[in-house]
Amino acid sequence: MTVVLLGLTATACGDQTNAAQRERRHPYAAIEDLPEALAPDGTTIVVGDPRRMPVHIYEDMRCPVCREVEVTGAGPSLLEMTLGREVHTEYTLSSALDGRPGGAGSKRAANALRAALEQGKFAEYRAVLLRTRPEDSGDGFTDTLLLDAASHVDGLRGPAFDSAVKEMKYADFVEESQKAYEAAGAPVLPAVDINGKRLPDEQSDVLLTEDVLPVLIAGYR
Repeated sequence: MTVVLLGLTATACGDQTNAAQRERRHPYAAIEDLPEALAPDGTTIVVGDPRRMPVHIYEDMRCPVCREVEVTGAGPSLLEMTLGREVHTEYTLSSALDGRPGGAGSKRAANALRAALEQGKFAEYRAVLLRTRPEDSGDGFTDTLLLDAASHVDGLRGPAFDSAVKEMKYADFVEESQKAYEAAGAPVLPAVDINGKRLPDEQSDVLLTEDVLPVLIAGYR
């Protein structure tokens, strides 16, 4: 009987190990399937399988280059790698650009993104916001624009999200996130840490090229 039980235990352990290996290999079907969470530091937003290599992005929603990276640069490749469980992506949201053209659009956008995270919709909403980034004239992201953009993300709009946007519910997060950006050296936006190593400024142009970043990431493993 003891031999049989040991055999059953070994089989069960083997099945669990195989299941875990299959889970790590199996890609996420779409952006809405990506897991996302706030890291213990209270400012880093983690998207994808946290067991994979980290690619950390510093960005500001009012940054025109951040939009360019997302739409025509390395953004699609990075999303594909995150969906494929090759890496996971981390975000630190800056609101530094509010100090240049003026206004509070970056702060409002960061607050809205934190509210979207609470609904499990950060990655989807971020993609929409960068694609609908307003011109720098005026006050950038207004409550109306933020809520209109959220209407393009299934299941995001609702009393909890809408009130969080209008009332700046996550103002403390926005402030702490800006401090985290400054503590990281206030890098030129957008900036990337690959597996804990900062991509040098002189190589930042690779972010504007769709196919180069995966090759670069492979060199940081």
